[in-house]
Amino acid sequence: MMHPSLQSAFANRCALKIISGLHNFDAERVAAVVRAADCGGATFVDIAADPKLVAIAKANTTLPICVSAVDPQLFVTAVAAGADLIEIGNFDSFYSQGRVFSAAEVLELTRQTRALLPEIALSVTVPHTLELDQQVQLAIDLVEAGADMIQTEGGTSSQPTHPGVLGLIEKAAPTLAAAYEIARAVSVPVLCASGLSDVTAPMAIAAGASGIGVGSAVNQLNSEVAMIAVVRSLVEAMTTQKSAVNQPR
Repeated sequence: MMHPSLQSAFANRCALKIISGLHNFDAERVAAVVRAADCGGATFVDIAADPKLVAIAKANTTLPICVSAVDPQLFVTAVAAGADLIEIGNFDSFYSQGRVFSAAEVLELTRQTRALLPEIALSVTVPHTLELDQQVQLAIDLVEAGADMIQTEGGTSSQPTHPGVLGLIEKAAPTLAAAYEIARAVSVPVLCASGLSDVTAPMAIAAGASGIGVGSAVNQLNSEVAMIAVVRSLVEAMTTQKSAVNQPR
C-alpha cells in the first residue's frame, strides 16, 4: 500500500525523490542528504536497504522512506525497520563496474520481491541499457508482475557535448525519452530519474512523468546548505511547471 502523501504527489505530478545512493552506507552523509530533502521540500527519500540507515533516516525526517537494492532479501529487514516503500534499481552505480541488468533479470527480481513482500509499495527501475522499445515492454511486464511504480534512468551514461543548459538537456535526454514512452504505456506512476537538474525537471513532468528522482546533484555536495538549496530549486522548478500547465489558454 502506498503512503498517502506519495499518492497525492504522484496524482498531482509533483513527486520529488532525493536519492542518497545505493552504495552509500556513510551514516553522516546519509543523514545530511535526508535532512536536506526534508528541509528543501522533497516528497520522499531513497536510501540503501539497510536497517541501520532506515533508523537514521527516521530520526531525521518524517518523509516516506524508500530503500533500494538489487537483492530482494535485503528488503525484508529494511521494511521491518520501518521503510515505507522499496525500489529495485538505482542500477547506475553498477554500470561503471561493467555490471548490466537484463530485462529477464529485472523481471525475476520483481517476482521474487513480490513473493517476499506482497503488500509493500514497489518501484522498479527499467535499465536504460535496453533499447527503448524493450524498456517499454519491460515496464508493461513489471506492472503485470506487481510493480506499483516505474523509474527511468540514463543520465550517468550519457555524454553531453555542450556546456551550460544545452549540456544539461543532452544529459537528461535518455531518461526523458524513456519517461515519455513508458508513461504512455503503463497506468502506474512513472518516476523520471538520473541526470536531471532544475532545468530538466519540468521537462520530465511535461514528458508524462509523475515525479522525478535526483541523486548525485544533491548527494555529491559537501555542504548541507548547498544540498538544501538544490532541493528547493528542484521543487520550485516543478511548481513553476505545474502552474504553467494549469494556466488557462
